[in-house]
Amino acid sequence: MGEGHHPLVELARKTISQYVRSGVTIQPPEELPAEMAQQAAAFVSLHTGGALRGCIGTLEPTRANVAEEVIQNAISAATRDPRFPPVQAAEVEALDISVDVLTPAEPIASIDELDPKRYGVIVQSGWRRGVLLPDLEGVDSAEYQVSIARRKAGISPDEPVQLYRFEVKRYH
Repeated sequence: MGEGHHPLVELARKTISQYVRSGVTIQPPEELPAEMAQQAAAFVSLHTGGALRGCIGTLEPTRANVAEEVIQNAISAATRDPRFPPVQAAEVEALDISVDVLTPAEPIASIDELDPKRYGVIVQSGWRRGVLLPDLEGVDSAEYQVSIARRKAGISPDEPVQLYRFEVKRYH
């Protein structure tokens, strides 16, 4: 394990390294620390030189525990983010990886209940859903946060939406 890196970040890095080099999906550690044993949704974000390189996550838990959630989302962020070509083995060392573990989303009545530094947002209209994690550089207002999430989902600015907020624990 690298010094100073959270075990979830190390798990994501090991997963990506193994998968892009050999196509093998690693197993979670035998002994799971408390934060890996719980069930929770999670996002894995990859950056290279400060620029986004991949980001995939779940809004509800889909696996037995956070460790399995991170393994699946790390592989997806590295190889299945439609915005980017798959990560190559030579890139793995340079990746800056963060893992966000989400609290369950709660419906909110209005944009006034958002704070883009504290809460992530889910904007939903019918089956279309846009998500933005909290505390992202350059996202300083709830209005801007919601407008980005709308754009990601293909929801027009004047279309009525349901709003949900969630908090994250972010590990680097």
